[in-house]
Amino acid sequence: MSEERGLRRQGEEALGKLAQELLENPMVTRALTAAFETRERAARAQEMAMGALNLPSASDLERLTRRLRAVSQRLEALEDGLDRLEGRIDGLAQGSVVEQRLTAIEQTLARIEASLGERPAAKAARPRKAPG
Repeated sequence: MSEERGLRRQGEEALGKLAQELLENPMVTRALTAAFETRERAARAQEMAMGALNLPSASDLERLTRRLRAVSQRLEALEDGLDRLEGRIDGLAQGSVVEQRLTAIEQTLARIEASLGERPAAKAARPRKAPG
């Protein structure tokens, strides 16, 4: 197992040295630079061709995707706000239970007042006893 680790380490070191030498080689550096520049020119040419054909380019699709994500996030925020508002409205609707209770109390008070109002009238309707 230690031999395997040793071989692996030697292989990694050899690859590292090779990569370093390649990157330091001016001809390889020029070739990589030319390849990247060619790639950029090809991408621009493709974008122009797509535009001429009135077709969206990859960058157009990326922009559209970002905008859709932004709209989606805003929509989620609105939904969350509506959920909170719905909860508050439900809380206020429970306040109608309090209103119902108050209405019942008012009705009870009205009955009590009505019965108190009848008592003095009933006393007045009773005949008085003649003095003795």
